[in-house]
Amino acid sequence: MSFSAEVKEELEKVMPQARHCRLAELSAIVEFGCHIEETNGEIRITIHSENDAVARKYFTLWKKTFNIGTDVAKALQALKFTGDNAGAGKGADPVLIKSSCCKRAYLRGAFLCIGSMSNPEKGYHLEFVCETDRQAQQIQEAIHSFDIEAKVVRRKKYDVVYLKEGAGIVDLLNVMGAHVSLMNLENLRIEKEMRNSINRQVNCETANITKTVNAASRQLEDIQLIQTHIGLSGLPEHLREIALVRLTHPESSLQELGGYLNPPVGKSGVNHRLRKLSEIASQIQVKA
Repeated sequence: MSFSAEVKEELEKVMPQARHCRLAELSAIVEFGCHIEETNGEIRITIHSENDAVARKYFTLWKKTFNIGTDVAKALQALKFTGDNAGAGKGADPVLIKSSCCKRAYLRGAFLCIGSMSNPEKGYHLEFVCETDRQAQQIQEAIHSFDIEAKVVRRKKYDVVYLKEGAGIVDLLNVMGAHVSLMNLENLRIEKEMRNSINRQVNCETANITKTVNAASRQLEDIQLIQTHIGLSGLPEHLREIALVRLTHPESSLQELGGYLNPPVGKSGVNHRLRKLSEIASQIQVKA
């Protein structure tokens, strides 16, 4: 099962206690997951979503919100759908999603019908695919009301509300009530950040090792050049000493080289002596 399907399966089981919140969520499901048809004066609501979770949530909400024998037309009036705007993509009546709890329910119903989320192991992306700009604007405004950033992009004939930041997606899952999915996502985010941190550390250490090896190689070349042309015996004692130590310990760091000297010398002192050897080698190359 995909991560997106897991989120929807969890959201299906979240049931609002307040009737006004159930109306808000049911309104979203009717708006995004159903067709409203009138034939010979009879109004019918047909579920067109391929997701079974949508159908199950629709019937559960309907049963808990209305009496079994409630006339569909009266139920649609309670959901603020009329003959003029039913199924027209105008979004929910603002009265239905005025409070924060109802906005949460509305977003939950919308995600069940038109939402999706990428595999967080590959990247962070959550979206709502809307048929009209009005629907997209309403979903975006509802998300913004919780201080979560969401953007809208036109994709072919659809308006898509999307989030690409892991923190924002975590917050939205919390808003919709997908707490188990939230924790799973947080665990994946932590694992991913740890892997990235380890990779950065390894890359940094590798770069430092490469830098040390390259520097040591140049120093050995300088010392060998000096040894060939003037001999190490012609060097001042402190330079001759560091040259011999470097030849003896070609893979050691500057700090380690300093420890081999008598008396020991700090890293900066070792670096200073090796630079002097490099200058002497450069002078030899110029004269050669």
